[in-house]
Amino acid sequence: AGFTTDVPLTLVAALVWLAGVLVLALLVSPGAPLPARLLRLHGSVRPAAHAMVVLLLACVVLGLVVALVVAATRGHAAETFALVLLGLPNLVWLTFTIGLGATWHGRVDGPFGLPMPHVLDEVLRTRDDARLNLRSLAEYDGRVWWLVAVDAVLLLVAAYLMAARSPVGTPLWRHAVHLAVALVLTVLMICLVCRVSAHYGLSVLGIGDLGGGLSGEVVLRPQVWAALGLAALWGLVTGTLGGAAAGAVRRRGGTPPV
Repeated sequence: AGFTTDVPLTLVAALVWLAGVLVLALLVSPGAPLPARLLRLHGSVRPAAHAMVVLLLACVVLGLVVALVVAATRGHAAETFALVLLGLPNLVWLTFTIGLGATWHGRVDGPFGLPMPHVLDEVLRTRDDARLNLRSLAEYDGRVWWLVAVDAVLLLVAAYLMAARSPVGTPLWRHAVHLAVALVLTVLMICLVCRVSAHYGLSVLGIGDLGGGLSGEVVLRPQVWAALGLAALWGLVTGTLGGAAAGAVRRRGGTPPV
């Protein structure tokens, strides 16, 4: 097995990742050293950014719990832990977008298994350009419809956290818009990060791809605009409900727990 690295492109990608993490940390941190003119903007952006970070981390934790339960009750522990170590965040975030109703296109060919749940592998091997969404997954396992309910609960909790951290008196429509914008940006990040395009094959002494049935390809790409539209719709609805719930707690004289 041999690997080569495109050093300049890798360094650029690393710098982009570091810049993205720094920006996210500044958005979420309550004591971020920002200029005075940006502090007012920070006050309105921070609750939504914090809610999205909590949402993404909750997806990872939930995925880890499910993986541990599967490993303990259904066997195949080695394959399950390989999936956790190699692709857990990408898989759970992709699954989150599917629960919103998004569609991904892709294919998997070749003789080797991949670090992904069996149902995803089955759908992606059916034809050259398979559609990965709730309907196609439900043909193999009807339990995938529970993803809609899980996403709804996660988004309602995120919306409540955002509204509870927002300034008192924030209009309900603004909660909806803030969550919609934050969720659209989050789903866009997932669409950019979780797409896959890879080719693998057999070579000897560095001589090309020898074929022989040992090569394959993995492609996974989202329908970006449809996913962003669904994210905006979900954000508006759950942002309104979460803002209303936080407002009701405040009107009763309590402080919404955050």
